Amino acid sequence: MKLLTSTILIGLAMATTVYAQSAETPLEPKTGTFFETHPITEGNLPTFFSELKAKMTYPLAYDGGDPKAWHDRVLPSAEALMLPSTDTVDFAPEVIDKVDRGDFTAMRVAFNVTDESRIAAIVLVPKGDGPFPGVLMLHDHGARFDIGKEKWIRPWYDEERLKSTTQWSQKYFSGLFPGEELAKRGYVVVATDALGWGDRAGNGYEAQQALASNLSNLGSSLAGIMAQEDVRASEFVASLPEVDPDRVGVVGFSMGAFRAWQVAALSPVVKATVADCWMATYDGLMVPGNNQLKGQSAWYMNHPGIARLMDYPDVAALAAPKALYFMEGVEDPLFPKASVEDAYAKMRVVWDAYNADDKLKTDFFDGGHIFTEDRQKAAFDWLDSQLK
Repeated sequence: MKLLTSTILIGLAMATTVYAQSAETPLEPKTGTFFETHPITEGNLPTFFSELKAKMTYPLAYDGGDPKAWHDRVLPSAEALMLPSTDTVDFAPEVIDKVDRGDFTAMRVAFNVTDESRIAAIVLVPKGDGPFPGVLMLHDHGARFDIGKEKWIRPWYDEERLKSTTQWSQKYFSGLFPGEELAKRGYVVVATDALGWGDRAGNGYEAQQALASNLSNLGSSLAGIMAQEDVRASEFVASLPEVDPDRVGVVGFSMGAFRAWQVAALSPVVKATVADCWMATYDGLMVPGNNQLKGQSAWYMNHPGIARLMDYPDVAALAAPKALYFMEGVEDPLFPKASVEDAYAKMRVVWDAYNADDKLKTDFFDGGHIFTEDRQKAAFDWLDSQLK
């Protein structure tokens, strides 16, 4: 016992000496260590992002053969990842108020967009005898949340929002209000707020990640909620008594363009779609410095699991052989021209397989991330050719 006690005391003394030396004389850090010479991230990407990209083989992409068989096989998988649920609640529309704007009547209409949410839309109805073609207009992100549907159409019910939408119009739309321009052409126009904008504004830019995380914890996703609501909103347009349900279109700018081609792929009622300033490949967007890497607004376009199976143009190609018009600015810093061209080429293969090459129109315009008067005229003339 005496020997054991002595051994323990000697060990404790040695440990105390080592600790004291360590506390009094810390080791000098080495320079040029592995972690100093091998950074872990680059522009919000892991440095091994290229290796991860190499694993993205998109097994559900169109690979030749009968395009209709491919569509029928792949669509259920895409829907399962992109749509949180299937809603059956009645729209139960209710007119809140309305104003006469000469060529058309502008109304605010409340309706059930999903089983959980009732929202207000702006609805423009041309004067004259219907039924008319109908268009769902999907707003952008823009890091401005006080206006959503009002980015397309002047509000008559809120002076502050009117100031905001006037600024937006001058910045992106050549001072025009695209929804009103379509109504003047004889379209019923419906514009809604995505979750986080306008009547549904949340806690601002920095809160988007929390919203996305919380929806994930509720068994859903931010991108899924937006897609689900847009599909329902397209069905709401088709349900209006003033609308010919066989002539329903969608128009979107920026994030709204993403929403537009997405709803074209997912909604059977949509016949023609205009998407300005949102189409590229994952390969072209997942690069240091791209806007998609900021980790806030990107959540609205991040369907969990979809990137393992399909590229962005693969999802859009599920809309084939419907009429789609993609337009992009050659100076748009958010969507590199080479990546946009790659996406266009990938989609073209599917429309070609349907012998419907004339239904897919792809253009580049001078300028950047905007929907200026020249683009609006080209888009709306094309819509006339498809829906009138």
